[in-house]
Amino acid sequence: MSEQKKNIKLFVFVTAFYWFSMYAYIPTFSPYIESLGASHKMIGLILGSYGFTQMLIRIPLGIYSDRINKKKIFVNLGILLSVISTIGMWFAETPALILVFRSLAGASAATWVSFTVLFSSYFKDDDTAHAIGIINASNKSGQVVGMLLGGIVAQSLSQQYPFLLAAAAGIIGFALSLKVDENKKIDHKAITLKEIIKVAKNRSLLTVSFLAILMMMISHSTTFGFIPVAAKNLGATSFHLGLLTTITTIPGILSSYLSGSYFSKKLGEKNTVTIGFSLLAVSCILVPFVEDLYLLFFVQMLNGFSQGMIFPVLMGLSIKNVRANKRGTAMGFFQAIYGLGMFMGPIFVGTISDFAGLKMGFWMIGLVGILGAILTRFYQAEKV
Repeated sequence: MSEQKKNIKLFVFVTAFYWFSMYAYIPTFSPYIESLGASHKMIGLILGSYGFTQMLIRIPLGIYSDRINKKKIFVNLGILLSVISTIGMWFAETPALILVFRSLAGASAATWVSFTVLFSSYFKDDDTAHAIGIINASNKSGQVVGMLLGGIVAQSLSQQYPFLLAAAAGIIGFALSLKVDENKKIDHKAITLKEIIKVAKNRSLLTVSFLAILMMMISHSTTFGFIPVAAKNLGATSFHLGLLTTITTIPGILSSYLSGSYFSKKLGEKNTVTIGFSLLAVSCILVPFVEDLYLLFFVQMLNGFSQGMIFPVLMGLSIKNVRANKRGTAMGFFQAIYGLGMFMGPIFVGTISDFAGLKMGFWMIGLVGILGAILTRFYQAEKV
Protein backbone atom coordinates (compact mmCIF):
# COMPACT_ATOMS: atom_id res chain seq x y z
CA MET A 1 0.00 0.00 0.00
CA SER A 2 2.88 2.35 0.81
CA GLU A 3 4.31 1.62 -2.64
CA GLN A 4 1.00 2.59 -4.23
CA LYS A 5 0.90 5.85 -2.25
CA LYS A 6 4.44 6.57 -3.42
CA ASN A 7 3.39 6.05 -7.05
CA ILE A 8 0.33 8.25 -6.59
CA LYS A 9 2.32 11.14 -5.10
CA LEU A 10 5.01 10.83 -7.77
CA PHE A 11 2.46 10.75 -10.58
CA VAL A 12 0.72 13.85 -9.24
CA PHE A 13 3.98 15.78 -9.63
CA VAL A 14 4.68 14.24 -13.04
CA THR A 15 1.24 15.36 -14.23
CA ALA A 16 1.63 18.87 -12.80
CA PHE A 17 5.02 19.42 -14.46
CA TYR A 18 3.72 17.98 -17.74
CA TRP A 19 0.77 20.36 -17.97
CA PHE A 20 2.95 23.22 -16.73
CA SER A 21 5.15 22.61 -19.77
CA MET A 22 2.12 22.52 -22.09
CA TYR A 23 0.62 25.81 -20.87
CA ALA A 24 3.42 28.09 -19.62
CA TYR A 25 3.67 29.88 -22.97
CA ILE A 26 -0.07 29.99 -23.78
CA PRO A 27 -0.88 33.48 -22.35
CA THR A 28 1.59 35.20 -24.71
CA PHE A 29 1.52 32.65 -27.52
CA SER A 30 -0.92 34.38 -29.90
CA PRO A 31 0.68 37.84 -29.57
CA TYR A 32 4.10 36.24 -30.06
CA ILE A 33 3.00 34.54 -33.29
CA GLU A 34 1.51 37.83 -34.45
CA SER A 35 4.85 39.57 -33.77
CA LEU A 36 6.46 37.12 -36.21
CA GLY A 37 4.21 38.50 -38.96
CA ALA A 38 1.44 35.88 -38.92
CA SER A 39 -2.04 36.81 -40.13
CA HIS A 40 -5.05 36.02 -37.93
CA LYS A 41 -5.83 33.09 -40.24
CA MET A 42 -2.31 31.72 -39.75
CA ILE A 43 -2.58 32.21 -36.00
CA GLY A 44 -5.83 30.25 -36.12
CA LEU A 45 -4.18 27.45 -38.11
CA ILE A 46 -1.30 27.23 -35.61
CA LEU A 47 -3.66 27.17 -32.64
CA GLY A 48 -5.94 24.66 -34.35
CA SER A 49 -3.10 22.28 -35.19
CA TYR A 50 -2.98 21.34 -31.49
CA GLY A 51 -6.45 19.83 -31.69
CA PHE A 52 -6.00 18.41 -35.18
CA THR A 53 -3.10 16.13 -34.24
CA GLN A 54 -4.95 14.99 -31.12
CA MET A 55 -7.96 14.10 -33.25
CA LEU A 56 -5.80 12.01 -35.61
CA ILE A 57 -3.65 10.27 -33.01
CA ARG A 58 -5.78 9.68 -29.89
CA ILE A 59 -7.86 6.67 -31.01
CA PRO A 60 -5.01 4.77 -32.77
CA LEU A 61 -2.72 5.44 -29.82
CA GLY A 62 -5.36 4.17 -27.40
CA ILE A 63 -5.90 1.02 -29.44
CA TYR A 64 -2.17 0.31 -29.66
CA SER A 65 -1.46 1.00 -25.97
CA ASP A 66 -4.27 -1.39 -25.00
CA ARG A 67 -2.98 -4.01 -27.39
CA ILE A 68 0.58 -4.02 -25.99
CA ASN A 69 -0.82 -3.48 -22.47
CA LYS A 70 1.67 -0.70 -21.66
CA LYS A 71 0.98 2.85 -20.56
CA LYS A 72 4.18 4.17 -18.94
CA ILE A 73 6.06 4.38 -22.24
CA PHE A 74 3.38 6.71 -23.64
CA VAL A 75 3.52 8.86 -20.51
CA ASN A 76 7.29 9.19 -21.02
CA LEU A 77 6.83 9.86 -24.73
CA GLY A 78 4.12 12.45 -24.16
CA ILE A 79 6.29 14.55 -21.85
CA LEU A 80 9.32 14.18 -24.14
CA LEU A 81 7.29 15.44 -27.10
CA SER A 82 6.26 18.48 -25.06
CA VAL A 83 9.93 19.25 -24.35
CA ILE A 84 10.86 18.90 -28.03
CA SER A 85 7.89 21.07 -29.00
CA THR A 86 8.77 23.93 -26.67
CA ILE A 87 12.47 23.88 -27.52
CA GLY A 88 11.55 23.85 -31.21
CA MET A 89 9.31 26.90 -30.78
CA TRP A 90 12.09 28.69 -28.89
CA PHE A 91 14.36 28.34 -31.94
CA ALA A 92 11.62 28.80 -34.59
CA GLU A 93 11.81 32.15 -36.37
CA THR A 94 8.85 31.80 -38.74
CA PRO A 95 5.12 31.06 -38.26
CA ALA A 96 5.53 27.96 -40.45
CA LEU A 97 8.03 26.41 -38.04
CA ILE A 98 5.86 27.38 -35.08
CA LEU A 99 3.04 25.46 -36.80
CA VAL A 100 5.20 22.33 -37.02
CA PHE A 101 6.21 22.37 -33.36
CA ARG A 102 2.74 23.34 -32.08
CA SER A 103 1.38 20.33 -33.96
CA LEU A 104 3.91 18.27 -32.02
CA ALA A 105 2.40 19.63 -28.80
CA GLY A 106 -0.92 18.19 -29.98
CA ALA A 107 0.73 14.80 -30.42
CA SER A 108 1.98 15.14 -26.86
CA ALA A 109 -1.51 15.94 -25.56
CA ALA A 110 -2.88 12.86 -27.33
CA THR A 111 -1.07 10.70 -24.75
CA TRP A 112 -3.25 12.11 -21.94
CA VAL A 113 -5.48 9.02 -22.11
CA SER A 114 -2.47 6.90 -21.06
CA PHE A 115 -1.85 9.22 -18.11
CA THR A 116 -5.41 8.78 -16.81
CA VAL A 117 -5.52 5.02 -17.34
CA LEU A 118 -2.16 4.39 -15.66
CA PHE A 119 -2.95 6.66 -12.72
CA SER A 120 -6.36 5.04 -12.24
CA SER A 121 -4.66 1.64 -12.06
CA TYR A 122 -3.13 2.64 -8.71
CA PHE A 123 -6.63 2.72 -7.22
CA LYS A 124 -9.35 0.15 -6.65
CA ASP A 125 -11.96 -0.17 -9.39
CA ASP A 126 -14.68 1.44 -7.28
CA ASP A 127 -12.40 4.41 -6.56
CA THR A 128 -11.83 5.43 -10.19
CA ALA A 129 -13.83 8.65 -9.93
CA HIS A 130 -11.68 9.74 -7.01
CA ALA A 131 -8.55 8.97 -9.03
CA ILE A 132 -9.76 11.04 -12.00
CA GLY A 133 -10.57 13.89 -9.63
CA ILE A 134 -7.04 13.89 -8.21
CA ILE A 135 -5.27 13.77 -11.57
CA ASN A 136 -7.53 16.47 -13.04
CA ALA A 137 -6.77 18.70 -10.06
CA SER A 138 -3.06 18.13 -10.69
CA ASN A 139 -3.63 18.90 -14.38
CA LYS A 140 -5.35 22.23 -13.64
CA SER A 141 -2.83 23.18 -10.96
CA GLY A 142 0.06 22.71 -13.37
CA GLN A 143 -1.74 24.79 -16.01
CA VAL A 144 -2.56 27.66 -13.63
CA VAL A 145 0.94 27.90 -12.14
CA GLY A 146 2.54 27.53 -15.56
CA MET A 147 0.44 30.29 -17.14
CA LEU A 148 1.01 32.68 -14.23
CA LEU A 149 4.78 32.15 -14.14
CA GLY A 150 4.91 32.19 -17.94
CA GLY A 151 3.36 35.65 -17.96
CA ILE A 152 5.82 36.88 -15.34
CA VAL A 153 8.80 35.49 -17.26
CA ALA A 154 7.55 37.04 -20.52
CA GLN A 155 7.12 40.39 -18.76
CA SER A 156 10.60 40.24 -17.19
CA LEU A 157 12.49 38.92 -20.22
CA SER A 158 10.52 38.58 -23.48
CA GLN A 159 7.61 36.67 -24.99
CA GLN A 160 10.02 34.02 -26.22
CA TYR A 161 11.34 32.96 -22.80
CA PRO A 162 8.21 31.10 -21.60
CA PHE A 163 9.18 28.41 -24.12
CA LEU A 164 12.37 27.79 -22.14
CA LEU A 165 10.43 27.80 -18.86
CA ALA A 166 8.05 25.23 -20.33
CA ALA A 167 10.94 23.08 -21.57
CA ALA A 168 12.60 23.15 -18.13
CA ALA A 169 9.36 22.00 -16.47
CA GLY A 170 8.99 19.29 -19.08
CA ILE A 171 12.51 18.00 -18.47
CA ILE A 172 11.81 17.75 -14.73
CA GLY A 173 8.52 15.98 -15.45
CA PHE A 174 10.23 13.56 -17.85
CA ALA A 175 12.94 12.71 -15.31
CA LEU A 176 10.31 12.00 -12.67
CA SER A 177 8.22 9.96 -15.10
CA LEU A 178 11.09 7.49 -15.57
CA LYS A 179 10.59 6.47 -11.93
CA VAL A 180 6.87 5.80 -12.38
CA ASP A 181 5.90 2.14 -11.97
CA GLU A 182 3.89 0.36 -14.64
CA ASN A 183 0.98 -1.51 -13.07
CA LYS A 184 1.33 -4.99 -14.54
CA LYS A 185 -2.23 -5.82 -13.51
CA ILE A 186 -3.70 -3.50 -16.11
CA ASP A 187 -5.59 -5.72 -18.53
CA HIS A 188 -7.76 -3.73 -20.93
CA LYS A 189 -9.39 -5.37 -23.89
CA ALA A 190 -8.16 -3.84 -27.13
CA ILE A 191 -10.56 -1.44 -28.79
CA THR A 192 -11.51 -2.73 -32.22
CA LEU A 193 -12.76 -0.75 -35.19
CA LYS A 194 -16.03 -2.68 -35.09
CA GLU A 195 -16.64 -1.65 -31.46
CA ILE A 196 -15.78 1.98 -32.21
CA ILE A 197 -18.27 2.08 -35.09
CA LYS A 198 -21.00 0.44 -33.01
CA VAL A 199 -20.62 2.88 -30.12
CA ALA A 200 -20.21 5.85 -32.49
CA LYS A 201 -23.69 5.20 -33.93
CA ASN A 202 -25.28 5.96 -30.56
CA ARG A 203 -27.31 9.17 -30.91
CA SER A 204 -26.72 10.30 -27.35
CA LEU A 205 -22.96 10.02 -27.73
CA LEU A 206 -23.05 11.77 -31.11
CA THR A 207 -25.06 14.67 -29.66
CA VAL A 208 -22.81 15.06 -26.62
CA SER A 209 -19.67 14.82 -28.76
CA PHE A 210 -20.98 17.48 -31.15
CA LEU A 211 -21.74 19.78 -28.21
CA ALA A 212 -18.19 19.18 -26.97
CA ILE A 213 -16.89 20.21 -30.40
CA LEU A 214 -18.80 23.50 -30.11
CA MET A 215 -17.46 24.14 -26.60
CA MET A 216 -13.88 23.43 -27.67
CA MET A 217 -14.34 25.71 -30.69
CA ILE A 218 -15.17 28.53 -28.30
CA SER A 219 -12.55 27.86 -25.61
CA HIS A 220 -9.65 27.40 -28.02
CA SER A 221 -10.55 30.44 -30.10
CA THR A 222 -11.06 32.71 -27.08
CA THR A 223 -9.24 31.84 -23.83
CA PHE A 224 -6.42 29.95 -25.54
CA GLY A 225 -6.69 31.83 -28.81
CA PHE A 226 -7.60 35.43 -29.58
CA ILE A 227 -8.47 36.84 -26.15
CA PRO A 228 -4.73 37.54 -25.56
CA VAL A 229 -4.68 39.44 -28.87
CA ALA A 230 -7.72 41.49 -27.81
CA ALA A 231 -6.11 42.14 -24.42
CA LYS A 232 -2.89 43.24 -26.09
CA ASN A 233 -4.92 45.76 -28.10
CA LEU A 234 -6.18 47.16 -24.76
CA GLY A 235 -2.62 47.68 -23.56
CA ALA A 236 -2.03 44.44 -21.68
CA THR A 237 1.54 43.60 -20.71
CA SER A 238 2.87 40.04 -20.73
CA PHE A 239 2.19 39.84 -16.99
CA HIS A 240 -1.42 40.90 -17.60
CA LEU A 241 -1.77 38.16 -20.23
CA GLY A 242 -0.55 35.52 -17.80
CA LEU A 243 -2.87 36.81 -15.10
CA LEU A 244 -5.79 36.98 -17.55
CA THR A 245 -5.48 33.35 -18.59
CA THR A 246 -4.99 32.27 -14.99
CA ILE A 247 -8.10 34.00 -13.63
CA THR A 248 -10.07 32.51 -16.50
CA THR A 249 -9.04 29.01 -15.47
CA ILE A 250 -9.63 29.33 -11.70
CA PRO A 251 -13.43 29.97 -11.88
CA GLY A 252 -13.60 26.93 -14.16
CA ILE A 253 -12.15 24.75 -11.40
CA LEU A 254 -14.90 25.93 -9.03
CA SER A 255 -17.73 25.52 -11.55
CA SER A 256 -16.41 22.09 -12.60
CA TYR A 257 -16.89 20.94 -9.02
CA LEU A 258 -20.30 22.59 -8.66
CA SER A 259 -21.41 21.28 -12.05
CA GLY A 260 -21.52 17.67 -10.92
CA SER A 261 -22.19 18.12 -7.21
CA TYR A 262 -24.77 20.92 -7.29
CA PHE A 263 -25.89 22.34 -10.66
CA SER A 264 -26.73 19.00 -12.29
CA LYS A 265 -28.71 17.85 -9.25
CA LYS A 266 -30.60 21.11 -8.75
CA LEU A 267 -31.11 22.19 -12.34
CA GLY A 268 -30.72 18.95 -14.27
CA GLU A 269 -27.99 18.08 -16.75
CA LYS A 270 -29.66 19.58 -19.83
CA ASN A 271 -30.42 22.85 -18.06
CA THR A 272 -26.88 23.08 -16.68
CA VAL A 273 -25.36 22.70 -20.15
CA THR A 274 -27.92 25.07 -21.69
CA ILE A 275 -27.19 27.79 -19.14
CA GLY A 276 -23.46 27.20 -19.52
CA PHE A 277 -23.58 27.66 -23.30
CA SER A 278 -25.76 30.76 -22.93
CA LEU A 279 -23.33 32.40 -20.50
CA LEU A 280 -20.41 31.36 -22.70
CA ALA A 281 -22.09 33.04 -25.70
CA VAL A 282 -22.61 36.23 -23.69
CA SER A 283 -18.94 36.28 -22.65
CA CYS A 284 -17.88 36.12 -26.32
CA ILE A 285 -20.37 38.68 -27.61
CA LEU A 286 -19.36 41.18 -24.90
CA VAL A 287 -15.64 41.18 -25.79
CA PRO A 288 -15.89 43.67 -28.72
CA PHE A 289 -17.72 46.13 -26.45
CA VAL A 290 -15.06 46.01 -23.72
CA GLU A 291 -12.72 48.99 -23.74
CA ASP A 292 -11.14 48.50 -20.32
CA LEU A 293 -8.59 45.75 -19.65
CA TYR A 294 -9.85 44.96 -16.17
CA LEU A 295 -13.42 44.67 -17.41
CA LEU A 296 -12.10 42.08 -19.88
CA PHE A 297 -10.78 40.16 -16.85
CA PHE A 298 -14.34 40.01 -15.49
CA VAL A 299 -15.77 38.88 -18.83
CA GLN A 300 -13.16 36.12 -19.02
CA MET A 301 -14.02 34.94 -15.52
CA LEU A 302 -17.55 34.42 -16.86
CA ASN A 303 -16.05 32.55 -19.83
CA GLY A 304 -14.07 30.21 -17.59
CA PHE A 305 -16.97 29.62 -15.21
CA SER A 306 -19.23 28.75 -18.14
CA GLN A 307 -16.77 26.24 -19.57
CA GLY A 308 -16.57 24.56 -16.15
CA MET A 309 -20.36 24.21 -16.09
CA ILE A 310 -20.50 22.54 -19.49
CA PHE A 311 -17.59 20.16 -19.92
CA PRO A 312 -17.84 17.85 -16.86
CA VAL A 313 -21.53 17.25 -17.63
CA LEU A 314 -20.79 16.43 -21.27
CA MET A 315 -17.98 14.08 -20.23
CA GLY A 316 -20.30 12.30 -17.81
CA LEU A 317 -23.10 12.06 -20.38
CA SER A 318 -20.67 10.53 -22.90
CA ILE A 319 -20.58 7.33 -20.82
CA LYS A 320 -23.70 7.61 -18.64
CA ASN A 321 -25.89 5.56 -20.98
CA VAL A 322 -23.14 3.23 -22.19
CA ARG A 323 -22.71 -0.28 -20.81
CA ALA A 324 -19.66 -0.74 -18.58
CA ASN A 325 -17.76 -2.90 -21.05
CA LYS A 326 -18.03 -0.18 -23.74
CA ARG A 327 -17.34 2.92 -21.69
CA GLY A 328 -13.65 3.02 -22.60
CA THR A 329 -14.57 3.02 -26.27
CA ALA A 330 -17.15 5.75 -25.75
CA MET A 331 -14.74 7.97 -23.84
CA GLY A 332 -12.03 7.42 -26.46
CA PHE A 333 -14.45 8.46 -29.20
CA PHE A 334 -15.61 11.48 -27.19
CA GLN A 335 -12.06 12.70 -26.46
CA ALA A 336 -10.88 12.17 -30.00
CA ILE A 337 -13.78 13.92 -31.69
CA TYR A 338 -13.74 17.07 -29.57
CA GLY A 339 -10.25 17.68 -30.96
CA LEU A 340 -12.11 18.76 -34.09
CA GLY A 341 -13.40 21.77 -32.14
CA MET A 342 -9.88 22.69 -31.00
CA PHE A 343 -8.88 22.65 -34.67
CA MET A 344 -11.89 24.39 -36.19
CA GLY A 345 -12.48 27.16 -33.64
CA PRO A 346 -9.25 29.14 -33.99
CA ILE A 347 -9.28 28.82 -37.79
CA PHE A 348 -12.94 29.93 -37.89
CA VAL A 349 -12.29 33.06 -35.81
CA GLY A 350 -8.94 33.78 -37.45
CA THR A 351 -10.39 33.62 -40.97
CA ILE A 352 -13.36 35.85 -40.11
CA SER A 353 -11.05 38.31 -38.31
CA ASP A 354 -8.81 38.68 -41.37
CA PHE A 355 -11.84 39.53 -43.54
CA ALA A 356 -14.12 41.46 -41.17
CA GLY A 357 -12.06 42.29 -38.09
CA LEU A 358 -11.49 40.64 -34.71
CA LYS A 359 -14.75 42.04 -33.30
CA MET A 360 -16.76 40.12 -35.89
CA GLY A 361 -14.76 37.01 -35.05
CA PHE A 362 -15.87 37.20 -31.41
CA TRP A 363 -19.50 37.87 -32.37
CA MET A 364 -19.56 34.86 -34.69
CA ILE A 365 -18.04 32.51 -32.11
CA GLY A 366 -20.66 33.85 -29.70
CA LEU A 367 -23.31 32.58 -32.10
CA VAL A 368 -21.72 29.14 -31.82
CA GLY A 369 -22.45 29.30 -28.09
CA ILE A 370 -26.09 30.14 -28.81
CA LEU A 371 -26.23 27.18 -31.21
CA GLY A 372 -24.88 24.96 -28.42
CA ALA A 373 -27.60 26.12 -26.04
CA ILE A 374 -30.32 25.41 -28.63
CA LEU A 375 -29.01 21.98 -29.62
CA THR A 376 -28.73 20.91 -25.97
CA ARG A 377 -32.51 21.07 -25.71
CA PHE A 378 -32.74 18.26 -28.30
CA TYR A 379 -30.57 15.84 -26.31
CA GLN A 380 -32.25 12.51 -25.63
CA ALA A 381 -30.69 9.65 -23.66
CA GLU A 382 -30.18 6.44 -25.62
CA LYS A 383 -28.53 3.36 -24.19
CA VAL A 384 -25.86 1.41 -26.05
